[in-house]
Amino acid sequence: MLKSLFKKKETVDMTEGNILSHLITFAIPLLIGNLFQQMYNMVDTWVVGNFASNEAFAAVGSLGPAVNMVIGFFIGLSSGAGIVVSQYYGAGKYDKVKETVHTAALLTIICSVIMTAVGILLIPTILNMMNTPKEVWPEAEAYLMIYFSGVTGLVIYNIGSGILRAVGDSKRPLYFLIVTTVLNTLLDIILVKPFGEMGKAAAGVALATIIAQGVSAVLVIVTLLRTKTSIRLIPKELKMNTSILIKIFKVGVPSGLQMLVTSFSNVFVQSYINNFQADYMSGWTAYNKLDALLFLPMQSFGLSATTFVGQNLGKNQIKRARKGSNIALLAAVVTTAVLMVPILIFPEALVAFFNNKKEVVDIGAMLLRYITPFYILCAVNQVYSAALRGSGNSRTPMIIMLSSFVGFRQLYLFFMTKWFPDDFLIVALSYPAGWLLCSLLTFIYYKMTPLKSKLMDADEMGKGNESE
Repeated sequence: MLKSLFKKKETVDMTEGNILSHLITFAIPLLIGNLFQQMYNMVDTWVVGNFASNEAFAAVGSLGPAVNMVIGFFIGLSSGAGIVVSQYYGAGKYDKVKETVHTAALLTIICSVIMTAVGILLIPTILNMMNTPKEVWPEAEAYLMIYFSGVTGLVIYNIGSGILRAVGDSKRPLYFLIVTTVLNTLLDIILVKPFGEMGKAAAGVALATIIAQGVSAVLVIVTLLRTKTSIRLIPKELKMNTSILIKIFKVGVPSGLQMLVTSFSNVFVQSYINNFQADYMSGWTAYNKLDALLFLPMQSFGLSATTFVGQNLGKNQIKRARKGSNIALLAAVVTTAVLMVPILIFPEALVAFFNNKKEVVDIGAMLLRYITPFYILCAVNQVYSAALRGSGNSRTPMIIMLSSFVGFRQLYLFFMTKWFPDDFLIVALSYPAGWLLCSLLTFIYYKMTPLKSKLMDADEMGKGNESE
């Protein structure tokens, strides 16, 4: 059964057929996969919150921005490969697809080595920037040391699954996530208790995570080695194609910088959170786990839009590409709205699942009540930005998001914390304030700008019959 999974051909040509059907069929495995990926993180938090100290819980939950800051640039850079693959695949340029896969694979190896070294070296700096409390420091330091030592698995899985999705295969990345989520859960249960007895519960969580991520990387590599399609990986053909590398950088560098700088900014936001006591940190941690769930539909349909737009612009089908991104936005808004309902009705019960301390539950529930209604706004910037990246234009989304999530948000925090120094909710509302500005700017730009490929010349495109 496993052997047939690796060999199964699951590429999908999105340049023909029903648009909504393509988007939903592609998005559902992504949605389920993203759910499992969040479960991956939620299990870590649940196990630590219920079987370890409050310090370990605060440490594991508060390190997301720090981890994303270091790995974000490299993952954003490598994601450019998926967009290049999708456009060449849509155009029917399978030789170029092959060259892109091998260029991206070699780039991933180089990035993994750099990321591991940089992450480990920056641990003390990161914890200082976040104003990590003294009682939380040992657990946080142990977590980051293990996580960055094994981050290669995460990078390989992301680039490999991005290549699979670029040719319409969103199912096998889902299968691999299911396997590794189950493995991560079992390892958490096995490792956290003995590590917790040594005062290193966060280290046990980190070890479980990197082992599971390593397994997901192996599954992706085996799939690419065994496929008979144009994305097949042949180790002896690993080499850099300069022109393709430039295209990957053209899309990937702005995406990577956006992730890096946004995560860097979020480290400072976390530092504002850390100025409050550990219960506030824990309440914020529990809220963030549910926050991640609310982002799943818009992220899934956003990725669908990226692949759909990429393939159709590769074939010069501009009207179809724009129509697909509009349908993806509508689907994201509807599914997000449905998901918001139980969170607004049962906030205390949901927070208590992660940490049942009364003070933590009260803080987490307050955050959910005030922030959850704003998630509809995020669907606009997530889907339309993804569509623009699918066209090869990642520079403008980067500028808009950095202006909103970094520049505006930091100004908001600077002034609001001066005027309301002891108001935790004011700090938390910096997030929806940034979402509002970002969505407004993204909507205006998307509606006023022609959607066309920024990566391919006319002679590289397939024979489409549409224009805008």
